[in-house]
Amino acid sequence: MNGQFLDFEQPLQKIVERLEELRKLSTSEDLELHEEIGKLEKKLVRLREEIYQKITPYQRVQLARHPNRPYALDYINTVFEDFIELHGDRSFRDDPSIVAGWAGLGKIPVMVIGQQKGRDTKEKIYRNFGMAHPEGYRKALRLMKQAEKFSRPVISLIDTPGAYPGIGAEERGQAEAIAKNLREMAMLRTPLISVVIGEGGSGGALALGMGNRVLMLENAIYSVISPEGCASILWRDDGEKERSAAALKLDAVSLRELAVIDEIIPEPNGGAHNDFNATAEGLREALDRNLKQLSRLAAEELVNQRIEKYAAMGAFQE
Repeated sequence: MNGQFLDFEQPLQKIVERLEELRKLSTSEDLELHEEIGKLEKKLVRLREEIYQKITPYQRVQLARHPNRPYALDYINTVFEDFIELHGDRSFRDDPSIVAGWAGLGKIPVMVIGQQKGRDTKEKIYRNFGMAHPEGYRKALRLMKQAEKFSRPVISLIDTPGAYPGIGAEERGQAEAIAKNLREMAMLRTPLISVVIGEGGSGGALALGMGNRVLMLENAIYSVISPEGCASILWRDDGEKERSAAALKLDAVSLRELAVIDEIIPEPNGGAHNDFNATAEGLREALDRNLKQLSRLAAEELVNQRIEKYAAMGAFQE
């Protein structure tokens, strides 16, 4: 659990702490505690399964925001090989909240674009908590077009609370940058796979999310607004966040049923941070499989498939 427990995980904390004590005693005092340690380990597995079988939508939100949850660069440095980062939008500046560049997925060269939140205070400020400015989205689009030029697939890793709403960002055309990304991604003549790895917040997430395939980690979320923001608007009370999280249908299972996403990538009990290697392997397998399927389509077919996919979303009556 990497030393940090969410409120609903508190029953696990006592067992983990007791296990650590017994392991230290077993090593330092040369005591035979293997049987007791084994019993506690089995109890921990059972309790973890019980907790995560009845997890609520807002608890899913907490997992998506967990401070130890793997970020884009963690996956880029594990799932991909030979990453070469590229910078700048060729207009204003480089936006560190979006990391992007060429990489290898097995033997396939791809353009990978990810939203990076940052770990410690210094990096969080540097990355602007994963909230991109317009130049970040313009950088992403520039590199998508570069990938299209060389007929290489694009993979985007989504993890942001939303686009940055600051005055400077609005002055430089935040809404226009997101809208242009959506328009250009719809017509991109190369395979595009989007993966929600953590928080998929509002237009800031959608600006990288118009893929031929949209995948989602099991404990990620994807919504038009945060549960707290929704509760404040609808009920004037952010204490209603549990209610709003359920109403927003922001979890992977609900979004798969609504056909907003195409596939759920399983996570280990406890979340991606509990077993990063297993999560990364699941992501690698899903990307490889979907990329092989999309690579069989011609450029026109990729564009048509993408347009038809988004046009079919939702239910309406004339």
